[in-house]
Order: sequence, then structure tokens, then C-alpha cells
Amino acid sequence: MFLSYFVLYKIKIINPYLSLFAKMLKVALIGSTGAVGQEFVVALNNHPWFELQDIASSERSAGKKYADALRDTNSGILRWHNRERIPEYIHDKIVRRVDEIDPTKFDLIFTALESSDAMIIEPKFAETTPVISTAAAFRYENDVPILIPGINDEHIALLDVQKRKRNWKGFIAPLPNCTTTGLTISLKPILDTFGIKSIFMTSMQALSGAGRSPGVVALDIIDNVIPYIPKEEEKVQVETKKILGKFFDASIIPSHMKVSCTCTRVPVIDGHTEAVFVETEKAIDPDSAKKSMLQFSDSVKIKGLPSFPNEYIVVHDDPTRPQPRLDREINDGMATVVGRLRTDTVFDNGIKYVLFSHNEKMGSAKGAVLMAELLKKQNII
Repeated sequence: MFLSYFVLYKIKIINPYLSLFAKMLKVALIGSTGAVGQEFVVALNNHPWFELQDIASSERSAGKKYADALRDTNSGILRWHNRERIPEYIHDKIVRRVDEIDPTKFDLIFTALESSDAMIIEPKFAETTPVISTAAAFRYENDVPILIPGINDEHIALLDVQKRKRNWKGFIAPLPNCTTTGLTISLKPILDTFGIKSIFMTSMQALSGAGRSPGVVALDIIDNVIPYIPKEEEKVQVETKKILGKFFDASIIPSHMKVSCTCTRVPVIDGHTEAVFVETEKAIDPDSAKKSMLQFSDSVKIKGLPSFPNEYIVVHDDPTRPQPRLDREINDGMATVVGRLRTDTVFDNGIKYVLFSHNEKMGSAKGAVLMAELLKKQNII
């Protein structure tokens, strides 16, 4: 008996969250067969806190086993995007219609929907159940925070405002645009240490960011760069300022910084690369910028969550990094990878660098799971 208590005591020391998360949360996934939905399926496989009990997708997929629903009816091609095999736990699970999902039976619902569908479906679920979304539908509402764990955790308080205002038991918590995620994570330590006046960014975004339908036609992207992604630049410019803004008096005051960007599509399968130029309020140099990023990464307050990477920000000294093929799987795609830190020669105080962020892991499904872990840790769900 003494040994049993001793073992439990030691386990609690090793894992301080154990007692908080002894109960598995029941989870549903809406939009399970798309590229992002597939990433959710992988991220939730053997998760210690969340049990994926039900999945839903379009009428075309409903009633089929998950693996069968992924097979193109005309060509027979398996439309499985992830490099890992389809997990066994989901292989034969029956895909439901969205209207067959009873939200009251779940502790949490993940959605991977187009914004037009999310606008209709997500509020119905949020009336009773927390919803974590990858869609843009509600990101710009005044009572909806755009959360990145460890970056703007104080904005979580806005979820209570949302619930009261809308008379919901649940809420909608959307992720940022995947292009915004890596940019904002890299900017946070610079903002905290040196202040930021303005940002210029050019993105080189992966094909997977466009999804499968309609996606990008192969003949359009091979041997080519597409210099325009509809609405992408506006999303990044608005979201960056909102995420890095201040929560005050039941609302978010966007940051005063100026943000300008150009977003392009390049022939890369997964991962967004961005060239970033930052004008700071205080003097900055490459060494001090690197130090601020690494100190932030080492001290970020969400360590210990199951999906948290060993390093939130990785900084390369090698001037040929980051590169998508070499860096997309660092820390299982959950790290923001920074390189080519240099003093900017246009601004009086400025820094420039290149970053890489995995758009379908930290930028979508696995980032959403990390957010859910943070909300559970804070007893929000």
C-alpha cells in the first residue's frame, strides 16, 4: 500500500498535470476527410487527454468507413494527404452527416470547414459545446479572440464575454490564418523586448495551404510562382495586430504597429516560408534578436502540454536555413524556425530574417489541439 501511494506521488511530481487531466474528454471532428481534417485525425491518435469519438463530413462521405470515404469515386485514388499511414483507430469508423452529430454528447468539437459552412454550423454547436475552429468565419468578431498558445493567453478571457453576449454555454475559438501563426510567434519576443513600429513580410506559401478543393492546378504551379492569394494579405495584416494587441475592458485593442505583406504560392508541398522586415522602437541587432527569441522559447508558459514542442522557436546560424524540406519536421512541425537574422539597413532600428512554419501542423490541426490543451489546463473546457 505504501509503495502504491509512493508511486502515485512520484507520478504527480513528474507530471503535474496528471490530476487535472485524469478524465478523457469526448471529442467530435467536423470536416474529417479534408487535408486539415486528416491532420486532426493524426494529431488526436493516442492523445492522452482527448478521445475522438465521432467524425462528420460531407454528404458524399457520410455513411462510409473513414478509409473508404477518402478514396476518389472516379479514379479510386486514396486522397490521404498525411505522410503517415491512416491510424488504425479511425480506419473503419463510420463518417456521420453533420446533422447527425449531437453536440451535447461531447466536451469539445474541432471543426475543419470552409468559412461559408463554418458560419452556419459552428454557432449551432457553440450554443452548448466549445468549438475550436480552423476557419476564418468568426476571427474578426469583436467578442472572438484569435488564440496562439503562449503568445496571447490573456485573450482567453474574451471567451467569457462571448458566452455572455451570445447566451451560449460553449464558445467559438478560431486559430489564426496559417501564414499569421509563424509570423506572430517570431514577432512576440521582439515586441516584448524592443517594441515594434512596422512590419513588412513576403510569404512563399505551400500548395497544401490552398486545400484540395479547388486547390491549385498542377499546370499552374509547376515551374511557376503565383503572386496572389485571395484575401490572404488582408487576413495576415488584421490578425497580426489583433493577436499582438491588448485585452482591456472586455475587448481587444489591436496593436498600433503597421503591417504590410505580399503573399505568394510556390511549388512546395507543406510549410510556409516568410521573409520578414521589422522596424523596432529600440535599437536591435541580430545577436540581441536571437537572444530574445531563444529566451522566450525557453520560458514560454505552456511547457508540459502534450503537443508542445521541445522548442517553440528554433534559430539557425546557417545562412542557408530555414528550408521546407529540411525544417518542416523539426519538433514534429510545431516549431517556428528562424534564420538569416540580419540588421536591416533601411530602418534606423530594424531587423530582418527568414522564418518557416508548418501550415498544417502548428498552423492548423495540431495547433488547434495545442490550444485545446491550454484551454483544458485553464479549466475553460
